[in-house]
Amino acid sequence: MQIRLLEYFVALAKERHFARAAQICSVTQPTLSSGIAALEQQVGKRLVIRERRFMGLTPEGEAMLPWARQVIAAYEGMGQAVEAVAGPLRGEVRLGAIPAALPMTGALAKAVCHAHPELTIVVRSLTSREIEHGLAAFDFDAGLTYLDHEPPANVISVPLFAEHYMFVARAGGRFDRCRDVDLADVVSEPLCLLHQGMQNRRILDVHIAARGLTARPHAIADSYVALLAMVESGGFATIVPDSYAALVSNLAWARVIPFADPFPPSRIGLVVLDRSPLAAVAAALLTIARSIDLPAPFVGM
Repeated sequence: MQIRLLEYFVALAKERHFARAAQICSVTQPTLSSGIAALEQQVGKRLVIRERRFMGLTPEGEAMLPWARQVIAAYEGMGQAVEAVAGPLRGEVRLGAIPAALPMTGALAKAVCHAHPELTIVVRSLTSREIEHGLAAFDFDAGLTYLDHEPPANVISVPLFAEHYMFVARAGGRFDRCRDVDLADVVSEPLCLLHQGMQNRRILDVHIAARGLTARPHAIADSYVALLAMVESGGFATIVPDSYAALVSNLAWARVIPFADPFPPSRIGLVVLDRSPLAAVAAALLTIARSIDLPAPFVGM
């Protein structure tokens, strides 16, 4: 059984579209279709339901999919291990990061490229649930995510920093002279916050509810950049991690203020799938994470 045929099958299962899967695999659609047919012939079972388009996987296809992913991951890991013996690691480091962790990806990318100059780091902004699913499907080598709230299963984790919340308002308003803010005053403001599909928002809602309050934002987004742009417009205020607050604290329009009664910090760290043997790239990332020297504003554990 050829690895390439399994790659066609996994790509098709992920994209759910023959043309897109063919593009991902850098082949023509007829080549991918004939490859799927060849795989089905080798297995002796129909794997894909198709008429004029992809309709889904058969029960046999669904049963085979996680094994196909593992075979491909093992094959790629074997190649990395062999290459690492004679020379530097090469290829891509596929990293999924929650939005709250994006400001520290620069420090991580710098450390990766310093330790392994032949590697290219590819970062995707994802929710914590997407990262967990992507690791299980071998779509990523590692993730940057929360470690204590809805922690991902079957991973090896390295804590990197602790996240603290800050209030951000437009300068020129009633908070200009405040050295700190009360949560009750904050939730009465026209807030913009992340949507509830984002783990940071779910954590924030739990902390707010624990104090007998509720946040009812006037606007929601899936990006801190969008939230800060709304605050700059003058119509909103927001709550963001201190790593994002630091990015705007010196800007004339921004007023960044700590809470009088701070929320408990949330740990964020690097996670890789717990399997043996570890892929060479995953092992290298763990080594880097355990020794990385993070700059301010990232706070130690």
